[in-house]
Formats: sequence, C-alpha cells, structure tokens
Amino acid sequence: MSASGKWNVTMNTPMGAQQGVLDIEVDGSHLTGTMTGAQGALQLSDGKADGNALSWKAAMTQPMPMTLEFQAAVDGDAISGTVKLGAFGNATFSGSRA
Repeated sequence: MSASGKWNVTMNTPMGAQQGVLDIEVDGSHLTGTMTGAQGALQLSDGKADGNALSWKAAMTQPMPMTLEFQAAVDGDAISGTVKLGAFGNATFSGSRA
C-alpha cells in the first residue's frame, strides 16, 4: 500500500502533544508534500521512500527556526516514527490515514 495521502499525526514534543496533518505524495523513491499544524503549513524537503520506510525534513520558523528531520514507517493505515527537533533532541510521532 502506498504511503501517499493525508495522515492525521500527533508529535510528542517537549512542549506537549502537537497535532498535525501530513499530506504526502510518493513517486517511486521520491517523497514530497506538506505538513500542516499550529505553526502553519511547512513544505517537506529531501523526501525519500524505500518500501514502507520514509524520511523527510521540514523547516519551521515559529516559534523558532529549526529543521525537523523525520524517519517514519508505514504499516497499512498507520504511520509512526521519530523526529529530530534540532538542538532539542528527538520526539516520537504516530498517526493514521485520514
């Protein structure tokens, strides 16, 4: 099953749980899309797909500039993984197909 589509996700950050929507498109090994949440819409960059394994980055500017680095796995209608929060360490996230 392709990872393309909309995903409702929750990131467990040091600032508490952050809700968002991932809208991703996978074309072969290339992943593109957006992530929308409390900080607005962020474009995904450096996206890669290898079977059920996904990775991408998102540059946020609010509340402070930071590049988020995601590693994820898709299992049917579920997605989960980790996100590197710049100097703030790592957080986990999970979600389901919208």
